[in-house]
Amino acid sequence: MGEIANSAIQLDAVVGESPAGVEPKAYIGEVGDIRQVARIDEGRLQEWLREHLPDFRGPLTVRQFQGGQSNLTYLLETPQTKYVLRRQPLGVLLKSAHAVDREFRVIDALSHIPGFPVPQPFTLCEDREVLGSMFYVMRHVPGRIFWNCRMPDLTPQERAAVFDSANETLARLHKVDYAALGLSDFGRPGNYFERQISRWSRQYDQSRIETIPEMDWLMAWLPSNVPEEDGLSSIIHGDYSFHNLLIHPTEPRVVGVVDWELSTLGHPLGDLMYHTMEWYRPPGVDARGTLQDADLTALGIPTLTEYIRRYCERTGFKVDATLPFYRAFNLFRTAAILQGIAFRLQEGNAASANAAEITANIRPLAKAAWRFANGGGGI
Repeated sequence: MGEIANSAIQLDAVVGESPAGVEPKAYIGEVGDIRQVARIDEGRLQEWLREHLPDFRGPLTVRQFQGGQSNLTYLLETPQTKYVLRRQPLGVLLKSAHAVDREFRVIDALSHIPGFPVPQPFTLCEDREVLGSMFYVMRHVPGRIFWNCRMPDLTPQERAAVFDSANETLARLHKVDYAALGLSDFGRPGNYFERQISRWSRQYDQSRIETIPEMDWLMAWLPSNVPEEDGLSSIIHGDYSFHNLLIHPTEPRVVGVVDWELSTLGHPLGDLMYHTMEWYRPPGVDARGTLQDADLTALGIPTLTEYIRRYCERTGFKVDATLPFYRAFNLFRTAAILQGIAFRLQEGNAASANAAEITANIRPLAKAAWRFANGGGGI
């Protein structure tokens, strides 16, 4: 498939992935041939599906979504229906990464909430003998992904509605009674940011390829500057961004939230301030762009202050999202995630063909995070 000019990609299936920096020619949602590193035994898969999906009928055609930097995502098509398969990559994996079983568990729980926009999960395969790694199969959800955060193809009224729907969906997620869904053990509610800093510092060190001074400075600065605990705890998506939101094919509303690989229990500001990187992300480090210096009124997009205020109205949370810590932390976390992609690229099992371009953004993200830590950085 050739290069796509529009910012909105019409999807035939649920897709997700890639916390940052995908080169525009490898759009999430673009389906193509299965890359060599991601080959699977299609005959074995079809046999397994016949045994585990009651309504499954072949023949089966398998193609791969070309975007995404972590778990591998495939479109499964039969004459009757379409499915989406998510699986771990092969090769050496960092501890706790690529947890498709956790993805399956959380979307299965959330699918029981009437109207909550997650795809219906069908079955999880933990037997690595079938395809070489764990995988699960879910329902396909047609929709659009808006890669460019300025959404140039929409009218101001449509943009406003899409942003408001994303806000409402996140607020609804954070108000879910996770204990009632059987997810009390899905993570540890307290000390979310301390745990996240420890996790991503550890994974950064395990995947370190070169020395980036700002990353080392951040790993020392962040633990000493965590805001005081306020007792809030929610289901955290972990990568809540427009590239993981499916928008209805013709209406400006969220119909699917995908890529739950980083989900856990934690402080809702972890999600909110990651999601709002659209407003404070530095230019030039991500193909999704930035809202910095944009004419938000003309675009129909709320200001960061307005967006956070609306979220607080919906949740009832009283949070201070102005602290530089949250911006520094989320840019650091993104840089650490990209370092994992760089490591997989070096090991030869990166999930996307354009991983090299993405990893070039690690250093500028670290520099921007350090500027926020020191009271600079803009918004």
